[in-house]
Amino acid sequence: MTDGVYRPILRPRRGELAALHHLDADAARLVMPIIEVSATEHLPQLVRKIPPRTGVIAVDLGTIADPWDPLSSPPLDLAEELADVGVAMLPVLRAYDSPRRLLEHGLAARMHLLRAVLRLQPHLDARNALTATALTDRMLAGAGLEFERVDLVIDLAETACTAHANRFEERARSMLRWARASPWRSITVAAGAMPPNLDDLPTDEPVTVGRLDAQVWSRLSEPGIGYADYGVTSPVRRLGINHRQLPTLRYTADRDWWIYRWARRGGRSDDRCHDLCRTLVDSPQWPAAGARFSWGDAQIARQARSARGGGSSASWMAWSTSHHIAHVLKALPQH
Repeated sequence: MTDGVYRPILRPRRGELAALHHLDADAARLVMPIIEVSATEHLPQLVRKIPPRTGVIAVDLGTIADPWDPLSSPPLDLAEELADVGVAMLPVLRAYDSPRRLLEHGLAARMHLLRAVLRLQPHLDARNALTATALTDRMLAGAGLEFERVDLVIDLAETACTAHANRFEERARSMLRWARASPWRSITVAAGAMPPNLDDLPTDEPVTVGRLDAQVWSRLSEPGIGYADYGVTSPVRRLGINHRQLPTLRYTADRDWWIYRWARRGGRSDDRCHDLCRTLVDSPQWPAAGARFSWGDAQIARQARSARGGGSSASWMAWSTSHHIAHVLKALPQH
């Protein structure tokens, strides 16, 4: 019931795409990113500049409404544009998709690999097995796809605290019992625990944030169930919010993220980023493999050696996401 693939749910930004672009060949075969696209973002342009090494991406258009023009189709337009840049697309089916959108997803799947992802949020979409069965049957029939061609992602969304995590764990067990009754291509559990806003965290010292999403998955102890998360970002999308752009790294460990937000050493971003990276490289969190652990770690190590070029918010996100992906792949049982 698993294909051994890690499915991070990511935003279509330069930082996340840079991390996917710099995956090594072995890692690229084990990562299937799910990219959430909004109406204001043009993914093909970014993919053309920074192509993901995975070669295949799943695309979630759930926030984009059906256009009034019957000849306009976001899934088909995107499928054509991604084909032009040599990247295969898996459409992501959502419970609230209209019959028109489901049909378009099916056509987009046929333009590429004849596969799709069905992303189900049980707390919103289906609270019991009967509802889930009726819903998924409708979605697959609308897209004209068989179970064997579809990867099921059970998305628990935000695990904001221990109480949430415990409740979601029980919900996940119930959904997995239901899911195992159908011949899905694979079954994956997704969740996210990164806070939507880090601005209130202390600066100039590493602060831990619990990886409750990973802890829920590990406690499930379900053989053959794949792992997904929201990378180093929150499931809560706060569009249009401007954050204070301090040099920030979200550094993944087994049970926590170590958040480094640096304001010291005056006003120069270069100096702050250099000091941050040097502190991280000298910390217990720095992996034994050092700069060889991931492309992102190599960039952090380079920055720790030189104060020239402080990077940007996209750089810091790219380095954090790169390390996170490498850490997840190393931690998953099949690896």
